[in-house]
Amino acid sequence: MLYLDRPAVPWRGRLWSHLISDVSYAELHAFAEALGAPRRGFDRDHYDIPAERFPMAVWLGAQVVPSRELVRLLRAAGLRRPRHLHR
Repeated sequence: MLYLDRPAVPWRGRLWSHLISDVSYAELHAFAEALGAPRRGFDRDHYDIPAERFPMAVWLGAQVVPSRELVRLLRAAGLRRPRHLHR
């Protein structure tokens, strides 16, 4: 399943969401490609998605959840990659 939080993170004059999979990185990359998100938007264990792509992500089937739920889902799936371990 794919999940994302609401656009709330400001960066470079835009608001951003985080997109994750609780199944695999392969599922996440395939969904991001279908969404038109560039691979450079992948950050350790999620994609950064600009607010203008949020409606399309929901339309394609991503479930909207709170940000804290994203972290819980990643940890439960064993897919969380903390920053301090990813250098």
